[in-house]
Amino acid sequence: MKSNSPIHWALGLCIACVVHCAGAQNTLENPNWVEEQVPPPPPYSKANLIPIEMPLYVSLKIGVDPSTVVVGGDGIVRYVVVMRNATGTANAAYEGIRCFTDEVKTYARVGSSGEWTIHTDPQWKPVNDNMPSRHAQAIARQGACDTRLAPSTADVLKALKRNTKPSKTDWGY
Repeated sequence: MKSNSPIHWALGLCIACVVHCAGAQNTLENPNWVEEQVPPPPPYSKANLIPIEMPLYVSLKIGVDPSTVVVGGDGIVRYVVVMRNATGTANAAYEGIRCFTDEVKTYARVGSSGEWTIHTDPQWKPVNDNMPSRHAQAIARQGACDTRLAPSTADVLKALKRNTKPSKTDWGY
């Protein structure tokens, strides 16, 4: 029986949208996947960082600036992560996680000068090879990636905040 009801059309459109969005991230479905042109590093703030829980052996305090988190049309979750050591020195990195392949890329870094140093040829690396702190793996597991697909920016932020355990006062800013 053939149906042209608006409900069937709407359901078909919804299914097509889901398949299209998932395919943009999925190299099995989209062998021609390419990364979007990466925007320049966004301004960031140390004031409202979302703390990332790290293993006890990691002495760095790690946090993500929520105002920098963006899920691109290519499925890459881009963000600025701030790392503070025991002496109070802070550095930041502009990174992207490709959830489908479980890889991370560092686009730029900020050191004590406060200026971004752009990496001219950043390479994808496994998130579990992000030594010495493995912060990208923690960010991916605590909310940036959901079953190898990047959720929406709002969902990433909600998940990262939900997994937050350290007190913001631990940052000392």
